[in-house]
Amino acid sequence: MTSSVTKRAARRGSNHTIGKALKILACAMFSMVFVWGVMRVDAQNYSFNSVAVEGNKRIETDTILTYAGIARGQAVSAGDLNEAYQRILASGLFETVVIEPKGGTLVIVVEEFPTINRISFEGNQRLKDDELSRFIKLRPRLVFSPTQAERDAATLTEAYAENGRLAAKITPQIIRRSDNRVDLVFEIFEGGNTEVSRIGFVGNQVFSDRRLRRVLESKQAGVLRAFIRKDTFVEDRLQFDQQVLRDFYLSRGYVDFRTTSVNAELARERDGYFLTFTLEEGQQFAFGEITTVSEMAEVDSDDYQETVKLRSGDVYSPASVENAIARMERLAIRNGQPFLRVEPRITRNDRDLTLDIEFVLGRGERIFVERIDIEGNATTLDRVVRRQFRVAEGDPFNPREIRESAERIRALGFFGDAQVNAREGSTPNSVIVDVDVQEKPTGSLNFGGTFSTDNGFGLVAQYTETNFLGRGQTVRFRASGATDNTNYGLYFEEPAFLGRDVKFFFDIGLVETTAANSNYNTDKGNFATGLEFALGERARLGVNYKFDATKMTVDNTTVLSGPAPSTCSNLFLCVGDVLSAEIAQGRRKQSSVGYTYSWDSRKTSLDDNEGLRFVVSQDFGGLGGDDTFVKSKAKMVAQTRILSDEITLRATIAGGAVNFSGPGSRATDRWLFDEDIIRGFAPDGIGPRDYNAGANMNDALGGNYFVSAKFEALFPLGLPEEYGITGGVFYDIGNVWGLDQVSSTPGVTHYESGSVRHVAGISVFWVTPIGPMRLNWSKALEKEVQDKDQSFEFTISTEF
Repeated sequence: MTSSVTKRAARRGSNHTIGKALKILACAMFSMVFVWGVMRVDAQNYSFNSVAVEGNKRIETDTILTYAGIARGQAVSAGDLNEAYQRILASGLFETVVIEPKGGTLVIVVEEFPTINRISFEGNQRLKDDELSRFIKLRPRLVFSPTQAERDAATLTEAYAENGRLAAKITPQIIRRSDNRVDLVFEIFEGGNTEVSRIGFVGNQVFSDRRLRRVLESKQAGVLRAFIRKDTFVEDRLQFDQQVLRDFYLSRGYVDFRTTSVNAELARERDGYFLTFTLEEGQQFAFGEITTVSEMAEVDSDDYQETVKLRSGDVYSPASVENAIARMERLAIRNGQPFLRVEPRITRNDRDLTLDIEFVLGRGERIFVERIDIEGNATTLDRVVRRQFRVAEGDPFNPREIRESAERIRALGFFGDAQVNAREGSTPNSVIVDVDVQEKPTGSLNFGGTFSTDNGFGLVAQYTETNFLGRGQTVRFRASGATDNTNYGLYFEEPAFLGRDVKFFFDIGLVETTAANSNYNTDKGNFATGLEFALGERARLGVNYKFDATKMTVDNTTVLSGPAPSTCSNLFLCVGDVLSAEIAQGRRKQSSVGYTYSWDSRKTSLDDNEGLRFVVSQDFGGLGGDDTFVKSKAKMVAQTRILSDEITLRATIAGGAVNFSGPGSRATDRWLFDEDIIRGFAPDGIGPRDYNAGANMNDALGGNYFVSAKFEALFPLGLPEEYGITGGVFYDIGNVWGLDQVSSTPGVTHYESGSVRHVAGISVFWVTPIGPMRLNWSKALEKEVQDKDQSFEFTISTEF
């Protein structure tokens, strides 16, 4: 038993050894045959007497032979034939390619890609065909390329993702037509809109979620999701949101602020994201000791210290420090020290939460601007971009000035993108400034509608071009009409008159009104031109010339003199002595010169919503025309925010005076209805009046003087901020008074002096999809009997 088992095992071992040896021998023989075959193929060369091309209809034979690169009689190998095949196929013109040697002839058989007959989109609703066509590169009458079709589909998918449709799918399909043509169809599944369902914050103690959400570019979805496009989730926008949050906190002294994380969680239904920003606010710091030291013997630091407008105890702001450095460097240029550089050294005092700022005046590198290269401005002239620089070729190089110039170029609004960079010039002590811009449309044609309780419905048409002929000039034509007035105007502005920082403008207009609270009509033609230039960092001065021609009319001029009838069959037949005399003067012409001085602290403030603005203007008539007069107006607006920026406080104080010589002022010259006169009254609702109940006469005469003080507070109403609804309260006091003459009929002219009116009210603001809406409810706390108060006011305007 044991012996037989041992023998069988021995035979199995012997058979296994023989089988293994046979396998090795077979592999060796196969390898020899394969190597011999390869060597034979590599060694084989072909030579053709002729090359034939078959299957081509649109592509010339010579073009295909050029791609192949094989000449008649040329000796080629199999590898050369493969390379020729690859070159023809890589041209993208052929769907299939076959290269076949037939004796002394090389036959190339091709099947051309079809041409595109038309391109269509199916299933799209969110994006229209015209919008989608701009994203793809394939066009009708071009050769169809499957690879490019897939690329175009991917581009369309990205476009939908940018619009919040992350689940969108685009599939290219072709429909075969005759004559080797195809219809290309992009089948689109848009999917649901991926909204930002909720934006929350973790770690914020000083500012509420509601206040921080107003800072972000992203908005959370609300009832207006069909109109608000910023509620869609765009991942690239999160980086910008983090930056604006940091800027917001830094401008308020929170130097340690940082966003530790941003979590975007997709809802289970994949139709919305929940965004959570985790913050570390840190402590608020204020300015401590402000000093200036000089490391240059020839520079007196005291002169530069005087330019610093920072005060100890004020909340720290990087923008304030930057403004101080800019003022110092401008002073250095005026003092003939263009290479002086200012370095702020900040010492942190954690005990009292202050930052000491030491401005160190040092000598910078002697580097000059070799040249400024501008590219990409296909429409805008070079000089429009170049004048945004305060430096020219050959001037000392100042990195801060280059950064500020870049901001001025972007602020023009002419370019979709503007990049300004400096690189080394032809020598180590020179730089070349490269400006790369991308043009964008600057013209607009707007049609709009307005409605107010004052003027009823109105239509507006306006054409505006802010970069006329690429010169940076503004041209605007406006035509509007409402129930009680029509207005036509043409405006032109040159912002750099004679190549300087001087604005030149002219304005031509025609206004026709039917006063709601007066029994007369007016028509006025006007022309104005002037210059405006900077007086300093925050101040500007404008000088102007104006010419007006104004006429007051009624429907029947037979009642312009004599006592008024006891009753009036027509509203426009009854006017008092004052207006009768003014209307009888016919069209009067006024020629005047004047000035406007403005000072605005917001020009150097990081937050445009906080600051102080002051404007004063005067016009002096008598340079020709029919009237000699002085018309003056002053206005000051102050605004700030309190309670962690939740509440905005605004105060406006204004006043005006008109002083006429000769026949005196008319109603069209006096203060009748001005935006700075108090709210709560109808247009021309306060001030002197000609009132006679028996004659059905209650005409607003206007006043030579007005004064007003308007106070308001704006605050959130607790509604989601994406609704755009906020509230406010206001309190106005003011008066309009003063006439050059009164009615000869006793008791007709009222309120020639008058009392101060007081008004209180509440407001609701709503940023609607069709325009901003304001609703005012007011109560006149102090008024005259014949005043025309208005307890409710509603305005809305839009452009489409």
